[in-house]
Amino acid sequence: MFAEIMEIVLDALLDSLKVFPFLFLMYVLIEFLENRTNITKNKNILRGNLAPLLGAATGIVPQCGFSVMAAKLYDKKLIRTGTLLAVFLATSDEALIILLSSGSSAIAVMPLIAVKFAVAVGIGYLFNALMRGEKLSEMEEGEEIHGTPCGHDHEEDGKVRRYLVHPLLHSLEIFAYILVVNLAFGFAMHYAEGAIASFLQGGYWYQPLIAGLVGLIPNCASSVLVTQSYVLGALSFGGMAAGLCANAGLGFVILFKNVKSWKRNLALLGILYVISVAVGYAVLGAMQLFGI
Repeated sequence: MFAEIMEIVLDALLDSLKVFPFLFLMYVLIEFLENRTNITKNKNILRGNLAPLLGAATGIVPQCGFSVMAAKLYDKKLIRTGTLLAVFLATSDEALIILLSSGSSAIAVMPLIAVKFAVAVGIGYLFNALMRGEKLSEMEEGEEIHGTPCGHDHEEDGKVRRYLVHPLLHSLEIFAYILVVNLAFGFAMHYAEGAIASFLQGGYWYQPLIAGLVGLIPNCASSVLVTQSYVLGALSFGGMAAGLCANAGLGFVILFKNVKSWKRNLALLGILYVISVAVGYAVLGAMQLFGI
C-alpha cells in the first residue's frame, strides 16, 4: 500500500519537475518582452476602431497584467464593453505556457489561439456595435493605470528581481498547482480508473459546462487545472476551449471591487460564461463532424 502511494507521488513529482525548467524560461522571456514592449502602458490602443482586434491580440500574450488593466480601464469608462470582452475572451493566464511546456500537447497551442482570437475579435466588434451609444470618459492628465492588481510594476525592481526572482517565484507557484493536479489525477486513475473512464465517456458533452465554471474562478489555479486536465487526457479540446475562454485572469476581481456596479458585473460574468460554453460546444461539434 505504502509502496503504491510513493510510486504515484514520485511519478507526479517527476512529471511536474520535467515542466519546471520550461516554465521558468518562458516566464523569463515574457518578463523580458513585457519590459521591452510595455504592453500594459499602451492604453490608448483600446479606444479606437481597432480596439477589439488589438485587445484580443494583446490578451493572447501569456501575461496576467493586461486583463487587470483592461478591467480598470473599463471600470473608469475608458474602454467599451466589447473591447473588455475581447480582452477577457483572449486571455488564457497560464494555459499557453503549460501547453508549450507539456511536450506532445504543444500541438494544441495554435488551434487554441486561433479559436480564442477569432471569438474574441468577433464578440468584441459585435458588442461594440450593439452598444454604439456607450459613452466613454477621458483619462485625467497624469493619471496612471497599472497592469497588476496590487499596483506594483516589475520595472521598479532591479534586473535580478525582475528577470530571476519574479520568474522563479511564479514558476514555483505554477509548479505547485501542476503537482497538485498530477497527484489528484494519479491517485484517481490508480484507484478508480474504470469509474473515471466511464465518466469521461458519458460526460463528454457536459465538459464545456463544467470547464466553463472552473474557468470563471479568478485565479491562475483554474487555468492550470483546465489545461493540465487536457494534457493528462481528462478533458477534451472543446472542454479546454470553454474553460479558457471563460478564464479572464484577475479581471473580474477588479470589476467586483466596484460593488455599486454589481449588476453590470454579474451580467458580464454571465455573458462570458454563455459565450465560452457555446464556443466549447461549437468546437466539440466541429471535432465530431470532422472525426477528430
